[in-house]
Amino acid sequence: QVQLVESGGGLVQAGASLRLSCTASGRTTNWDVMGWFRQAPGKEREFVAVISWSGASTRYADSVKGRFTISRDNAKNTMYLQMNSLKPDDTAVYYCKLTRWGISSWGRGTQVTVSS
Repeated sequence: QVQLVESGGGLVQAGASLRLSCTASGRTTNWDVMGWFRQAPGKEREFVAVISWSGASTRYADSVKGRFTISRDNAKNTMYLQMNSLKPDDTAVYYCKLTRWGISSWGRGTQVTVSS
């Protein structure tokens, strides 16, 4: 099973930027779909963004569209989430997910806290 490790979270003020990374153990394949999810305290985990293996196809939650950008570098087995214009509502633990042949793997998450 693929292991995923997120990094790049932190405490920032509203309006700041952060870039999250998610590195997968082993090689990624062209069947892999990767994405970011987040979970705020007391709330359910929600979808943030998803990207195809080639990077040609991406999709975002309405709440982050225009502010967040998902990308991936398959040579480094790494996916990124560039987060700009952060808001306090973006505060959450951010998880990366990899789905291969219908089987999903999750990372342990990285905390993002945005102060007002």
